[in-house]
Amino acid sequence: MLVLKLAYMGELDFIKELQELKTLLKNKEIVIGLVEKIEGKTHLVKVMCDEECYSDEVFEKIKIYISEVLYGIVIKNYKEKELFEFLTDTYFFLKQDEILEVEKNIMDTLYRRRGIKDETSVYCENKINKIVSKIKKCLEEKNELNINGFITFRMRELRDDIERVIDKVVEKYMVEKEYREFIKLLKYFVDIQDSKVERVDIIIHKDGGYNVVDENNNDLFDEFMNELTDCKLGVDASIEDVIISGLITNAPKKIKIYRKKYCTNKEFIDTIINVFGERVEFVNEYEVNNLL
Repeated sequence: MLVLKLAYMGELDFIKELQELKTLLKNKEIVIGLVEKIEGKTHLVKVMCDEECYSDEVFEKIKIYISEVLYGIVIKNYKEKELFEFLTDTYFFLKQDEILEVEKNIMDTLYRRRGIKDETSVYCENKINKIVSKIKKCLEEKNELNINGFITFRMRELRDDIERVIDKVVEKYMVEKEYREFIKLLKYFVDIQDSKVERVDIIIHKDGGYNVVDENNNDLFDEFMNELTDCKLGVDASIEDVIISGLITNAPKKIKIYRKKYCTNKEFIDTIINVFGERVEFVNEYEVNNLL
């Protein structure tokens, strides 16, 4: 039975995607067929469903999957016609190589190639789901859709969501770029100065707290704190800020980190690794008892 009818003109060809969808649905025990027809310059595609497996629930699934296919067409159209102009107008301060890198990040995000890892990806996924829902709503108006007309007349209401995703991706890119430049500066500062301490041991407790001692088991935290206060940076500094600042100031030849698994601040560990590189060593749990 006929469930959906799609029409398009020109080079807007998505039959391959529909064929892949046909295979995907077959694996879910939903059998659909595709009937193609050309009327003048218009290509018509009728999506048929086997009556033996048809139900309202199956129809809903088919519409969702078709909406995902149409979403891919929308994103491809935006990339080809609008993305570069939006990036160069809005983020004119980015260099050419940065534009290319950002563009790749954007397309990976819009095509859901990166997975959900953090707040940014959650935000982007929600926006993408909103776009797909809008497409599905249009598809449901008559259970048919002229795709060229949809892109021409409905793109405006989708563009805002797409560009909010782009803004979020670029924002994350800029934060990561600043972080990389900051790490590079800290690494340079550490590399050019003499080590004031031979070794620093960072012992992480089960509650996320820290002990910071030298190779003779002398507590270094108060000294780190005083150094930070002398720089007038201690008012809003976190414990991790104090430790990292102390490590950079003293540039130890070796840093041993015990009980890494108990650290609740991944960025703290990553920063130490990125700044001190091969000087960092992680120690197994059973070796901690000798220090406490």
